Amino acid sequence: MIRALYTAATGMKAQQLFLDNVSNNLANINTTGFKRSQVNFQDLLYDKKYIAGSESAQGFEIPSGIQLGGGVRPISTSKVFSQGNQQSTGRPLDLSIEGNGFFQISRPDGTIAYTRDGAFELNSKGEIVTAEGLPLTPSVTIQNAKEISIGRDGTVFIKDSNGIIQNVGQIMLANFSNPAGLESLGRNMYAETIASGSPIVSVPGQQGTGEVYQFALENSNVETVTELVNLITAQRAYEINSRAIKASDEMLSTINNLS
Repeated sequence: MIRALYTAATGMKAQQLFLDNVSNNLANINTTGFKRSQVNFQDLLYDKKYIAGSESAQGFEIPSGIQLGGGVRPISTSKVFSQGNQQSTGRPLDLSIEGNGFFQISRPDGTIAYTRDGAFELNSKGEIVTAEGLPLTPSVTIQNAKEISIGRDGTVFIKDSNGIIQNVGQIMLANFSNPAGLESLGRNMYAETIASGSPIVSVPGQQGTGEVYQFALENSNVETVTELVNLITAQRAYEINSRAIKASDEMLSTINNLS
């Protein structure tokens, strides 16, 4: 019964983390390019009273044995990089990726961050930047453009006031062998890690990357119904574990009252 108290406590702690993760997913349901996270659990070590296959006192082989688990622990949280729905915006610098890949963003410290948020703007120099002013890399500069056209392969064309069409740059995408290993930085950005592997930079549509779509943004891939079901599941699992603690406490109280 003492074991049951600690075992159920691990379940309550695990469900608390599960609930925290669900809350974050629901909070970002309208965040452009957001990818939902899932929590992965692992059972703890077992106390083996009798080992399966060992010999009993009567000389017979024990077929299954007795193993008592120690509870559960969260082992990891991983991003689910499934495709979000595209939302048409009509803005020429709103871009979405259909398929794998990330836009590359230059950070103030000179490192590269990666994002699925394609809500870009132009700064005072005509550079394509994020809403926070961080430039896209490789840099693309647009000046004196009457119209902006971005192909699915990331090629950027402009039509100036004289009606002349010019190729002004190329948007490249980065892909990873293990996107789930990327580090979440917040602000819709990710960083490379050892687990993610090195980025594979290519023209959109090549080497496993998706294509770029203009005039649209990728919505969050959070599904409200799924997260609400997870919310109920976490609540019920937490409640059941708390009842196990209460039952163990009542049994211990009964034993104490026998003396």
